[in-house]
Amino acid sequence: MTMKEPLPAVAAPQAAPPRVGFISLGCPKALVDSERILTQLRVEGYEVAPSYEDAQAVIVNTCGFITPAIEESLSAIGEALDAGGRVIVTGCLGERPEKILERHPKVAAITGSEAVDDVMAHVRELLPVELDPFTGLLPVAAPGMRPELAQPEREGTRAGDVFAPSVKLTPRHYAYVKIAEGCNHTCAFCIIPKLRGRQVSRDAGAVLYEAYRLIAGGTRELMIISQDTSAYGVDVRYRESEFQGGTVRAHLTDLAEKLGEMGAWVRMHYVYPYPHVDRIVELMAQGKILPYLDIPMQHASPRILRLMRRPGAGKQLDTIRRWREICPELVIRSTFIVGFPGETEEDFAELLTFLEEARLDRVGAFTYSEVEEADANALPNPVPEEVKQERLARFMAVAQRISTEKLAEKVGRVMDVIVDEFNDDEGDRPGTRLIGRTKGDAPGIDGQVYLYAGDFAGQVKIGDIVRARIEDSDEYDLFGEVVERPEWRPNVPQLGHFGKH
Repeated sequence: MTMKEPLPAVAAPQAAPPRVGFISLGCPKALVDSERILTQLRVEGYEVAPSYEDAQAVIVNTCGFITPAIEESLSAIGEALDAGGRVIVTGCLGERPEKILERHPKVAAITGSEAVDDVMAHVRELLPVELDPFTGLLPVAAPGMRPELAQPEREGTRAGDVFAPSVKLTPRHYAYVKIAEGCNHTCAFCIIPKLRGRQVSRDAGAVLYEAYRLIAGGTRELMIISQDTSAYGVDVRYRESEFQGGTVRAHLTDLAEKLGEMGAWVRMHYVYPYPHVDRIVELMAQGKILPYLDIPMQHASPRILRLMRRPGAGKQLDTIRRWREICPELVIRSTFIVGFPGETEEDFAELLTFLEEARLDRVGAFTYSEVEEADANALPNPVPEEVKQERLARFMAVAQRISTEKLAEKVGRVMDVIVDEFNDDEGDRPGTRLIGRTKGDAPGIDGQVYLYAGDFAGQVKIGDIVRARIEDSDEYDLFGEVVERPEWRPNVPQLGHFGKH
């Protein structure tokens, strides 16, 4: 009798992994938090659902900065609940659970900002998943940076250290890198310190290793963000940490210099005009980091700035002039509040005069709106809504004219442009028309460059940095043609291309 070998055991089919939907609202700092949560979801075996219909639970990362943002967050929570999902709320508005529960008492759970562990605990409770014995040993993507939050013990980490996310919500070629959480300022219109706590800076080594990994994976532009980037390291007394066998201080100048050595575009956001920023501008003049500063000035009238409790009242114009002497190519963007309580027509005229003299390259503005628990709510002489809107229109008309004039000065120049997307018309050869940004334009908030690829049609990829001749301009954007496609050669080995960088 012929003996047959037994058939191999057939593994029982595994159940599909639980699917979690995700909504990310608010600023780039919140986007980084979302990336950390998504990274941990993937680490623990969850799938991210592309729609409400596919989701068994939904996480909403909220914003609670100003009234319109709060309303947007509450609407997003309601939409997720209406779709039949079980909803976990996190983020800034999560620090005000009573406001959420008043509108949406059926949410499954609420956590505050910087609460990856709490979010994941609620996800596991709603959607239990059998942890893989190997992936279950991986650390969480980011234990958080707020010392008042209970965090799991991790050998070798210090306060302020976080594990860099591996899931990105940005395209591959650019990324936001958060260097600190929280804020030590007491601005009258802002409650961020109440929502996110006082400033906690990351070690410089942790930031640099994250940047190194991103660039090695193909990221060509790093946006450095925090609530007050200039104050980076103050809370930890600029302590040193290890990076590639050496040590580096947690100080913005040291960090910027090291980042600049990696060969990617490095863009600074939310920079306050502290004295040491002069050294940052010197690095820009040397070509080590991008000649771009995002400075939240908020107003120009010394009286209004004092009411706002903003630093540097009355010195902004002198500072801008000094920076431009150091780095003539410097591009400055800022945001302003129009109609702050007590703002008179004279205060507003002073703001317009400042705008004319400073000739800022990129400007955003919004009318003042009350934020619950903000000290500014108690200030006398609120500005009527119709006056706010009229002043906003006048302000933006001046800002638009200045932007138009400054962009017209770039016509005829050849500039570096990073390509963000294709813009082909029907019938175009693929890659004929491109949309990108100059070194003076951050994604999502500044202008764009609309390019004709010309002889390079089909050769340029998203993320490439090309040379383009600027041929025209309008109020906010530039138009031109690619004239060169240089090879990108960072000082970080590229994954899959070691030895060829």
